Amino acid sequence: QVQLAESGGGVVQAGGSLRLSCGTPGRTYTMGWFRQAPGKKREFVAAIGRSGPATAYADSVKGRFTVSRDNAKSTVYLEMNSLKSEDTAVYYCAAGNRIILSSLRRADAYDYWGQGTQVTVSS
Repeated sequence: QVQLAESGGGVVQAGGSLRLSCGTPGRTYTMGWFRQAPGKKREFVAAIGRSGPATAYADSVKGRFTVSRDNAKSTVYLEMNSLKSEDTAVYYCAAGNRIILSSLRRADAYDYWGQGTQVTVSS
């Protein structure tokens, strides 16, 4: 059973930065980050392909967030800069073994999920 674990969440002031980390099941997995704010549906944030170069971002975070992976450490990162109050949510990492490019943003394309880490941005 694959278990993912996110870390790095916390409370930060608007304009600040945080870096989230998540262990990957292996280099063959596409990794995604999603978030869910209270009363809202889970939404796509960013994803990175198996080899790293292929990435995708939600329009709301493009230019502020960066997803990367270190396959030697089996870890994927989400660097979040210029944080806004609307970024407040529980952030989840997810792993999928057979995700095609057109499905990167779909939660149901991923096979495994972490428990989530809270990110709170205070204004």
